[in-house]
Parts: sequence; structure tokens; C-alpha cells
Amino acid sequence: IKIVLFSGSIGWSTYLFSKAFKNIKPNIGHAFVEKIIGLQKNNFFVNDGGFVEQLNTYFETTIENKIKRIIELNCDIFIADSDDYEAVKHFANQTKVVLSAAGPFARYSTKVVEACVECKTHYTDITGENHWVKGLIDKYHDKAALDGTRIVPSCGYDSIPSDLGVYFSVTRSNKPVRHITVYHSAKGGASGGTTETMFTMGPLPKEMRDPFLLNPQGTVSEIQKNRSSDGFSVKPIPGTDAYSGMGLMAFANTRVVRRSAALFDLNQNSYGTDFTFKELGNYPSKAAARITSFILVSAFLVIATPLRYLVRPFLLKPGDGPDKETRDSGWFRGLFIAELEDGNEKRFEIYGSVSYTHLTLPTNREV
Repeated sequence: IKIVLFSGSIGWSTYLFSKAFKNIKPNIGHAFVEKIIGLQKNNFFVNDGGFVEQLNTYFETTIENKIKRIIELNCDIFIADSDDYEAVKHFANQTKVVLSAAGPFARYSTKVVEACVECKTHYTDITGENHWVKGLIDKYHDKAALDGTRIVPSCGYDSIPSDLGVYFSVTRSNKPVRHITVYHSAKGGASGGTTETMFTMGPLPKEMRDPFLLNPQGTVSEIQKNRSSDGFSVKPIPGTDAYSGMGLMAFANTRVVRRSAALFDLNQNSYGTDFTFKELGNYPSKAAARITSFILVSAFLVIATPLRYLVRPFLLKPGDGPDKETRDSGWFRGLFIAELEDGNEKRFEIYGSVSYTHLTLPTNREV
């Protein structure tokens, strides 16, 4: 299989993906690079440990050779503008899988998905932009499903731990599950591309804030609607010394999990009757839960108002990201508490490293 690494720059995500692929299997595939917002088409940036290098055709025989040197992956290099559909389609037609790291995805990747659907090329990405994914579903789901093309967004930290953690909990419970609450904790840092995505989303209209935004039509019951609010509370997590609070990525992850549950239900493999899901943060103390939740609420309010234009210049830019020490010490953990339909309870954990310099698969276990 040839893998296409598609990025808004040879910046954070693609650079780190290439390192991960190099550790797995050398010479694995293709790197597909497109323009970065605010720069000329053939200028790209990469940052590793605080060192920023501008790629410019004046300083290298070809930009392709310089990209090869920096990503340290022996592969073909393609350069195109993401707004050029025919160029994008040309690359999508040469491979079997496109792995997209081009955030903000609503800005860079719509034509990529369109080309993949047209060429019957499988596609996956690391987006957390559910409003954009909703548009993809409406436009491309029917044709992709008919052709057997797999379009699988949200395969990064948004929303693999939550989605697979719920699936693991349901399948290991061996009985129908009524409800699952996950309490997430993590240590790490966000890239400039992730920051840019959050600030470009801005305020979302009411219909895009629907807790069941990604569900197929006719798959939501009144019971599910009544039990699926986005609220949170600071209170002790049963059976632990920790406290619950606002979950950083709950707004994105809950929609993905609910869509997965609905799709399984449509395929006669239901998680449980009127299954519901909630995601919260896991904090070591009540004070930590209150302070962090306040900071998160404040940050989302800033993003939803014109204040974001004042704050954005002071934060990481696309192509930048956490330093090596932060990446190497990163981790995530989720505690899943499953309420079964027979009244019993089961607990499961998912945990793993989020280090960008090596690949560590998450581990699930029953607790």
C-alpha cells in the first residue's frame, strides 16, 4: 500500500508522521505536500525542538530534495495546491490510502476528500472539526458507501481514545450497555496547526452544536436526546480520589462516538437500547477541576468572539509545536465506566503515549 502524507506544510504533523513511518517500515510511501496559508506556494516550514527552517527553492536544487532531507523518508514527493482539484485528483488516483494532516481541514482538505471519493481511494485524517465532517457526510457518504470507499475522519487524539475505548468497553462487557461515561486525563501540547484550527472555527450556529450532529437520520430516540447534554459538573469520580470537570475535547469526541454507536445499531450490532455517552475531564483535586474547567470555558468563549483576533498572534503558528521533551513525556489515560442494562457496572481503561517521536499503541484493560 502506498500511503499519501498530505499536509498544509511540511510542518508539524507531516514531519512527525514521517518519523513514525520511518520507525515502522522504511520506504513506506509518498509524501503529498500543499501550500500553507499566508505563504507562497513553494515555501514550507518545519520546526523540530525550536529550530525553524524555511524551505525555499533558491537554497536547494529542488524543493523536493530538501523536503526529503528534512523528513528523512525515502519516498516520492508531490507538490500541489489544495485548491487545484485536478492536481489533487492526480495524486489520489495513484494511491490506495490518503492520510491527511492538513489542518484546518475545512480550509485545506475538502477537495482531497472529493478526489478520494471520485477515485475510490480510502481516506483518513486527524480532524476534530465536526462541522466540516458533517458536510462530508452529506455530500459524499452515499457514493463512498456504494463504492466501498472508506472515508474515516477523526483518527488522531480526536477521537481514537474515546471511540475505540467505548467500543472496547461494550465488546468486553458481553452484555447490552445502557450508558458509558469516560473520564480523560492527559499530558502534552498542541501544535500550531491545531491552534489555528480552533481559532478559525469561530462561533458555530446552533444546528452545528447538535449533540447528534454526525448521526444518520432517524437514529436518535427521545430518551437519547434527553440524556445527552454537553454540560459538566465538578464532583468526585466514583471509586477514585479524582474529580470530574470539563473535558477538553468532549465536544468533538462525543459526536464521533454517537455516530459509531448509531452505525453499529444500523448493522444490527447495537451497543445497547438507547445507548448514551458522556465525556468529562479527570482531575486530581476539586481545585484543579474547577480551575481547569474555568480556563477551558474562558478559552472557548474567547474563540467564539472577536477577541480571538487579539489572542491568536501570541500563540503557536502552523508549522510549530511542542518541543521534544514535551512530546516524549506525553501520555493519555481514560477511565470508562459502563452501566449495563442489567444494572451492573464495569470499568475499563485506555492508556498510552502521545509521544510524536515514536509510535506507542494505546492499551485497553478491564479494571
